[in-house]
Order: sequence, then structure tokens, then C-alpha cells
Amino acid sequence: MQNLIDNLQQHRKQPAAFLKPVLPADELLTLVLSILDDGKAVNVTVLDVRKKTGITDYMVVAGGTSDRHVRSLAEKVAEKVKEHGILPLGTEGKDAAEWVLVDLGDVIVHAMKPDTRELYQLEKLWGTDYGNADPN
Repeated sequence: MQNLIDNLQQHRKQPAAFLKPVLPADELLTLVLSILDDGKAVNVTVLDVRKKTGITDYMVVAGGTSDRHVRSLAEKVAEKVKEHGILPLGTEGKDAAEWVLVDLGDVIVHAMKPDTRELYQLEKLWGTDYGNADPN
């Protein structure tokens, strides 16, 4: 336990360089799209959500043809970005592989099976212009 505390204190003394992105958001997006293309993702959609949320700049929704394909797409994204010095902040859904999310900070990747994609309709949800939405 003391080692953990010592490590945390040591990191606090270091400059906050880890807060700077390794790649600008646009370059990370280009990298992700290339990885998904290499993995044969289908119906890839990029959602620019910079004006809608502060959690990320882009969401990428990519289709996979099977559980195995969806899982493979997510694993390839996580693996290949690490080669560029980017550690994913988290990955969710790999076990069921209906919908696997890879959080890269400035870019969030949603790899989904067609049925799941149709059910949740992320493009419709995030594509809505909330500023002009009629509340009635």
C-alpha cells in the first residue's frame, strides 16, 4: 500500500504532460478510420459532437457482421492506437460483443452489430441538433 501512495505522490510532482493528447483529435480520428477500414468495418459513420458534449470530440459508429467481427474491430483499434502511444481510457462490451465501445478520449469508437445499431440509433441520437429541437 505504501508503494502505491509513494507512486501517486511521485506522479503529482511531475508536470502534467500526460494531459496533453499524443495526437490531435483529427489525426486520431484519421488513424481510427484507417484501422476500421483495414478491419473491414461496414457503414462507418463519424459524428462530430464537439458542440453537443464535452466528453469527446468525435464518435465513430462502425458496423461488424458478427460478434467475432465486432470484437475484432474493437481489439484492433485498441491494439493499433497503443502502437502510436495512445492508451485507451476504457473498453466496454467485449464479452457480449453486440456493441463494443473503445474510449480513446477525443474519439469514442462504437463497434456494433447491425441489430444493435438499429435498436440504439446513435447516429440519430447524436445527430440531432439539440439547440433547435422543439421541446413540445
